[in-house]
Amino acid sequence: MDSKRRLGKYRVEREVLDEQRLEEVTQRKTYSDSQCTVTERLKNSVRCTVPKLKRTLMSSFPVLYWLPKYSVWDYGMPDLVSGISVGIMHLPQGMAYSLLASLPPVFGLYTSLYPALIYFFFGTSRHISIGTFTVLSIMVGSVTERLAPDGDFLKSNGTNITTEVDISARDAYRVQVAAATTVLGGLIQVLLGVVKFGFVGTYLSEPLVRAYTTAAAVHAVGGQLKYIFGVSAPRFSGPLSLVYTLKEVFSQLPHTHLPTLAVSAVTVVLLTAAKELNSVLGSKLPVPVPMELITIVAGTLISYYAHLNGNYSIEVVGEIPSGLSSPTAPDVSIFGEVIGDAFALAIVGYAISISLGKTFALKHGYKVDSNQELVALGLSNAVGGFFQCFAVCPSMSRSLIQETTGGKTQMAGVASALIVLVTILKLGTLFQELPKAVLAAIVFVNLKGMFKQYSDIITLWRSSKIDLVVWLVTWVSTLLLNLDLGLAASITFALFTVIFRAQLPTYSVLGNVPGTELYVDMETHREVKEIPGVTIFRSSSTVYFANAELYLEALKEKSGLDISKMIIYKRRQEAKQKRRQRRAERRAKRQAKRERRAQREAMKLSGLPEFSVEGEAGCWRDRLGDGTDTEEEEQEERGWTERENGTVFVIPTTPRTPDGQARWEYLKGGDPDCTSLGWMSELQDEDTTTLGSSSEDTLSRDLERVSLGSLGKWTWDIHSIILDLSTANFIDTVAIKTMKNIFLDFSEIDVDIYIAGCQASVVEQLERGGFFSETITKRQLFASVHDAVLYCLNHRGATAFPRYEPSLVSVLS
Repeated sequence: MDSKRRLGKYRVEREVLDEQRLEEVTQRKTYSDSQCTVTERLKNSVRCTVPKLKRTLMSSFPVLYWLPKYSVWDYGMPDLVSGISVGIMHLPQGMAYSLLASLPPVFGLYTSLYPALIYFFFGTSRHISIGTFTVLSIMVGSVTERLAPDGDFLKSNGTNITTEVDISARDAYRVQVAAATTVLGGLIQVLLGVVKFGFVGTYLSEPLVRAYTTAAAVHAVGGQLKYIFGVSAPRFSGPLSLVYTLKEVFSQLPHTHLPTLAVSAVTVVLLTAAKELNSVLGSKLPVPVPMELITIVAGTLISYYAHLNGNYSIEVVGEIPSGLSSPTAPDVSIFGEVIGDAFALAIVGYAISISLGKTFALKHGYKVDSNQELVALGLSNAVGGFFQCFAVCPSMSRSLIQETTGGKTQMAGVASALIVLVTILKLGTLFQELPKAVLAAIVFVNLKGMFKQYSDIITLWRSSKIDLVVWLVTWVSTLLLNLDLGLAASITFALFTVIFRAQLPTYSVLGNVPGTELYVDMETHREVKEIPGVTIFRSSSTVYFANAELYLEALKEKSGLDISKMIIYKRRQEAKQKRRQRRAERRAKRQAKRERRAQREAMKLSGLPEFSVEGEAGCWRDRLGDGTDTEEEEQEERGWTERENGTVFVIPTTPRTPDGQARWEYLKGGDPDCTSLGWMSELQDEDTTTLGSSSEDTLSRDLERVSLGSLGKWTWDIHSIILDLSTANFIDTVAIKTMKNIFLDFSEIDVDIYIAGCQASVVEQLERGGFFSETITKRQLFASVHDAVLYCLNHRGATAFPRYEPSLVSVLS
């Protein structure tokens, strides 16, 4: 079928609507009609009804919504299988990521237990797996290493201080620091969720998050190198901590513990090969093979029977207490030292959680509440902190396992928590002989997915250079400034890019697509037609204080009218006309005096009586005492005459009409060399910067109106400019003042300004900002660009420019 026939053609006849007529037709409500008063809002917020109470309970405790509808027959077995698979992954990841947090491995098991149970009651996502995560573990580790370095826990032998570290005292304090940081971060998340601040995660764009996690992976590798090589390198904190850590590790490489390195290398090779085999056979297997669990079991058995710790001095996990620890209140005195880190943990954890939650929700057709997710994650952290857990968020790998193995609800999370609970109660002591090098190798291999994100550089180079810059700045700042300061610097830079793009939008002049009511950029489309006498100007961004001046400059450039200099020249012409009028009056007054003097002399000679004749000019006082022209004034008059010979004269050819319009004729006289606008050299920079329609004009306003004509490069055939504000979603006072100046300034050169496509909220803001007056009315605002074009051509097109046929109006309509 032909494309034209498929699309069809329609002829629509309707009234051209300006804003005032649109309000009359649609009966637009006033602001008070559409908005409740403060008293009514307060009453509605405190009013309690049964439906409102039910909605509040359901939103605060999402488990009450889906648990009564839970079908054991449909969901029970898939959730159980999924929970067991995820629980098996929790065990090695929990213990391995504890090393990243610089904590004993058992606290990673605690972190995999309590938060998952809390999220079961308050979370809205059905597929994410709450627990330990690489980035958050590294962030917690940077805090614990900073506040509890090894140097603060050296053992003393009598009066001497040895180089041996009191590991039990150091670990106990690090647990307090991690718990306090986690509780504070959880409270921040809960507070943000209660005040409906869930949108804060949107400020962390995908390039920023991916670059941040990629840089965090480098920090994770730097923190695990000492376990892989078996060296005793200290871990630094603060800016350039990664550089100092790597420098210290590399300086210790000659002292590498070869048995530890051998265990690490074998574990890395076997895990990598097994994961690749797992990915190849993944589609054929009902559940992925738990390679991490198999690795830690095998490593524990080999270490136990080969006595790796005793015979080869390979560092092992050590004592793992069985049973659950009692809840302990966090040390609030630490809050002041970790508040910045806690806020960074809260934002990063929420960003990762909501991105994963929305991904699975979109795939399976349900909704995730961003504010409730903040509350759920915050409670998971805050309550978990009382049980010596460190910061948690969903893990991509575990969430994918939970979803691909058939998990339907958060009952899978409960099943995985039960697996961890059994391990803590009965099986924890079996892993005491597990080498730490095996856990470090597990962390190292699991970072492969994050290192693959370096391919984002190529993708972003092709798609968006600005997003690429955000990616690179985030990566570099996170590497050099550490995770907390790097995050702050990255968010700041990302916001600056948004401000920069909003401040420097794309400005375009629109043309008509023939046969339609559509208007597109003339520079990027060939088959568009310019509307004769009409310039349609559009900005790709809203107009506000940061780009209002740029908007005005772009309008001057696109329209080809240097309005500031043109108005300056016009006002100088008005001043010259006023000076000529004063000189003519003085000459008439002097001539009248000469005539009266001659009459008196003639009367004296003839002997007739004297009498005086007072003319209209007699009311003026002569500024010259002797009544004669001075030589300086004659030179001045000759000078003005010479200058006027090279000036453009603007004279009316028709009388002024009641609406203030008149036809003007433009005459240029004198030698061409004298008409090269030499007066332009007299214009100073301050003439254009101080010019404004709202400033006080010292010139007389009762002079005959002077219009500008063809002045060399200022030849124009524009009678109307349409400002397309369809992209503006708000407008501030600075932009309103700029718009008002545009209207008044362009009227000085007889160019009409119209606004088209304003949203209702923008019209209200214009009205509240005092934009409308006797000279600017809602008649100059139109519902669409097409309506404004038709009005311009009907109103001024045929009369102002006779060479344009009036039939153009009927063609466009």
